[in-house]
Amino acid sequence: MNLFYLIDIFAVAVCAITATLEAGRKEMDLFGVLVVGLVSGVGGGTVRDLLLGRLPVFWVADETYVVSALSAGTASFFIARRMHLPANFFLIPDAIGMALFTVIGTGIALQLGFSWLIAALMGVVTAVCGGIIRDILCNEIPLIFRTEIYATASLAGALLMVALSRSGVSYNIASIAVMLVIVAIRLSAIRWHIHLPKLKTKID
Repeated sequence: MNLFYLIDIFAVAVCAITATLEAGRKEMDLFGVLVVGLVSGVGGGTVRDLLLGRLPVFWVADETYVVSALSAGTASFFIARRMHLPANFFLIPDAIGMALFTVIGTGIALQLGFSWLIAALMGVVTAVCGGIIRDILCNEIPLIFRTEIYATASLAGALLMVALSRSGVSYNIASIAVMLVIVAIRLSAIRWHIHLPKLKTKID
């Protein structure tokens, strides 16, 4: 069992936990929470695999991903019921999950021989699509459209992953470096409310 596979499994679990915390704010029951957690955990990777023609998609080929998401979601559901969590607590595991999925998505595209641009985009797709689906199911405007720097952090990490891989840096070292960079950018953006420039138009 290599590091690549372990990171992938862990990423699915982390995103399922994030979705559970978010769904819990909507007072969903256990079934609803597990559905949101599962879809959030595997959604980004599913979109990536379909775009890359990588079939069957990863969680169909290996049910360990489904078990991981459901287990993490169930555990989080019962823990959250007994503990008071800050309103924005889910932003921390969300940043970690985004970092993990960026590394996975970029790495898969590179392994399949796609160009650096497609690899970087697949890293972003893997990182953000699950969260978009999660927020839609929770009747929220997707986090990517309403918060501080988000997808930009993933894109920066994906490009760094490509650069390190092309420079001959080992996958393990590159993965750790990229994840640290993404989490640092995301949490810094949250802490200091850093946004990209916004378009403001005047309509007469």
